[in-house]
Amino acid sequence: MSFLDGFLNQRPGEKPEENEKEKSSEPTSENRGDPISADEKKVIQSLAAGKISEIFDPEIPVNIYELGLIYDIDINDYADVVVSMTLTSPHCPVAETMPGEVEMRVREVEGVGDVKVELIWEPPWDMSMMSEAARLEMGFM
Repeated sequence: MSFLDGFLNQRPGEKPEENEKEKSSEPTSENRGDPISADEKKVIQSLAAGKISEIFDPEIPVNIYELGLIYDIDINDYADVVVSMTLTSPHCPVAETMPGEVEMRVREVEGVGDVKVELIWEPPWDMSMMSEAARLEMGFM
C-alpha cells in the first residue's frame, strides 16, 4: 500500500504512521495461483518471443529478436518473465524507450505474471549474434 493510499483510506482523526513500512507489491507464493507447468513455460516463452519479434531496431530493418538483442527470456514457476537484452550500442537512440516497449509487448501475452526487462552490456552485441534470417535480410549472406 502506498503512502497516498494509506492517507486516503485512513479514518477521520486517525494519523498515518510515520515509520510504517510499505507492503511490497511484489507477488509472493501466498497470493499467487498454482505454479505453471513446464509446457506452459514453453508456450509463454514462445509467445513472448513472438511479441518481441514485432519490435524493430530503428536503424536496422530487422526485429530485435532476429538481431540477437534478446539474450534470455526466463519464466519462473508463477509465469513471471525476466527478459535479458542488450542494444546494438550503449548510445543507441532508443536506449530509453526500447526496454519499456519490450516489457509492454511481453505483458500482452496471456498468462504472464510480472515482467522485468534487464538491459545488459556483457557480452557486447556484435553482428555475429544475428540470426541467419537477419543476415540474409541484411545481405550479409
